[in-house]
Amino acid sequence: MMKKIFCVAMAAIALSACHTEPKFCVEGHVTGAEGKMLYFEASSLEGVVALDSVKLGSNGSFRFKQPQPESPELYRLRVEEKVINLSVDSTETLTVQAPYVDFATKYSVEGSENCSQIKELVLRQVKLQADVDALAADMRANKLTPSLFQEQLNGLVNSFKEEVKVNTIFAHPNTTAAYYALFQQLNGYRLFDPLNSKDDVKCFAAVATSLYNRYPHATRSKNLYNIVIKGMKNTRKPQQKVIEIPEEKINTTGVIDIALRDIKGEVKKLSELKGKVVLLDFTIYQTAVSASHNYLLRDLYDKYAAKGLEIYQISLDADEHFWKTTALNLPWNCVRDSQGIYSNVALAYNVQAVPTLFLINRKNELSARGETIKDLEAAVKALL
Repeated sequence: MMKKIFCVAMAAIALSACHTEPKFCVEGHVTGAEGKMLYFEASSLEGVVALDSVKLGSNGSFRFKQPQPESPELYRLRVEEKVINLSVDSTETLTVQAPYVDFATKYSVEGSENCSQIKELVLRQVKLQADVDALAADMRANKLTPSLFQEQLNGLVNSFKEEVKVNTIFAHPNTTAAYYALFQQLNGYRLFDPLNSKDDVKCFAAVATSLYNRYPHATRSKNLYNIVIKGMKNTRKPQQKVIEIPEEKINTTGVIDIALRDIKGEVKKLSELKGKVVLLDFTIYQTAVSASHNYLLRDLYDKYAAKGLEIYQISLDADEHFWKTTALNLPWNCVRDSQGIYSNVALAYNVQAVPTLFLINRKNELSARGETIKDLEAAVKALL
């Protein structure tokens, strides 16, 4: 009888072991971080979720174990505000070696090619941010004119995006590294904008298709697919139509009046600013160059608003909530055209890219277009 009970118990233990949830392990060392807390976190769609933590000892060793995800997921190691981004799919063990100083850039990972690719993306983004910060510093020191700053900034961003598109997104769309690349940021804004850029929608679509084919039930697959569908709708070119502009809206110098709503829902007309020097700006807030561009405008506004400068800024953002949140912190006239990149107003002003700005004098006459201005501040001062 006892033998029978023993056999049944052993069978139950064996059966239980067969159903043990598979786990993955992240282990390694952080040097020079004795007494520091190391956190292991999940980078979920809802935000960062704390999973585990450890106080590092003198040898800096750590080991975290978590349930294996059903589909590729993103995780991170964090010391204070320093972060190492990781990818886990079928990998059983990741080994990370990192110094406390330069924790986020001087680390190494063994056990995952995806993690190595993500590190390369991180290093490229860090360099891009440093280059952009250096450009901004040169502009503030008057070593660069605002127009040249904008030109070089666009060049840096476009070059970065092209390299990532070719070498990561389109070359390996089925990897978590490609997924990670889609959401990289500059100045807190996404470099790839699927809601306002047709080219960026293609990048999201390439990764979404690969991910959805392999993991159709995964939350990330469904979310990426929905982003692509929304982006395709927002950037779908409408049927061509002739724009008819009432004669009363056009004066002899070609300034077309504009009437759009601000974040409070009030209609703001461009013509109501007659008597001011107006900087008319077409922009998309949800782009990587937006923060630097608005910094430039803020500098001009702070210097010359009391002398008669006004800014009439038109957002072509597809995301209305994002526009409202951003515009809330800006002191000038912020309006939005819900037609987005297919705005009739932008078309009437022959806007080919954003940001694009115009200068209008106190008589409500068009004075200059952005790309023809060598020194924006000097041009503004001349009209004041």
